[in-house]
Amino acid sequence: MSGWVVVAGLGPGRDSLVVPEVAEVLAEATDVVGYIPYVRRVAPRPGLTLHESDNRVELERATHALEMAAEGKRVVVVSSGDPGVFAMASAVFEALEAGPKEWFTLDIRVLPGITAMLAAAARIGAPLGHDFAAINLSNNLKPWELIEKRLRAAGEAGFAMAFYNPRSKSRPHQFARALEILREACGEETLISFARAVSTPEEAINTVTLAEATPEMADMRTMVIVGNRDTRRVGPYVYTPRSAL
Repeated sequence: MSGWVVVAGLGPGRDSLVVPEVAEVLAEATDVVGYIPYVRRVAPRPGLTLHESDNRVELERATHALEMAAEGKRVVVVSSGDPGVFAMASAVFEALEAGPKEWFTLDIRVLPGITAMLAAAARIGAPLGHDFAAINLSNNLKPWELIEKRLRAAGEAGFAMAFYNPRSKSRPHQFARALEILREACGEETLISFARAVSTPEEAINTVTLAEATPEMADMRTMVIVGNRDTRRVGPYVYTPRSAL
């Protein structure tokens, strides 16, 4: 099979944060597939077909990409951030596992990208400077009870935490419950940072204590980073020390 599939991350928002390897493979592609706002970040050009699809159809999107590659097309599956962090890389391999064995011979590559988590942490300072956990707060693919269990375990273990998809219109109340658990597990004076639309003109950074945090401080464009009990402010920055007792 002469076609290939590359799963690529477009970074957190600003074009300059797209890594050069991703830009190079986009220039070679015949087809780009992905969620509507991510595909629209790819500039149209002759010979390139853009395939937009809605959210929550990741497996269908991945299957379509593999089918086109099997036909000899050069396909890029785009995600924001890094494709291996709560994004399309896992969906592509899930579709591969469920598909025909002939697909196993396809050239499939995953190219890393700068995650929203790392971009937000860099703007804040170094809140993930020690051990940390990344948790998706959406319960679309896992029960909310499991999310609560993981929040409490990570907080009690002293991990800093980065939260994806903290609060949406369909899930307006769950983040309030998450804050309650974090106050119990981490302590009310623990610092929490809200980094919205990092690297875009709408960027906004806000750091408060868990006691001061409210659910309305987060939406689906917000990366939330909670420190551990040692996380502290130094001037305008927030950092978590590298050492722990």
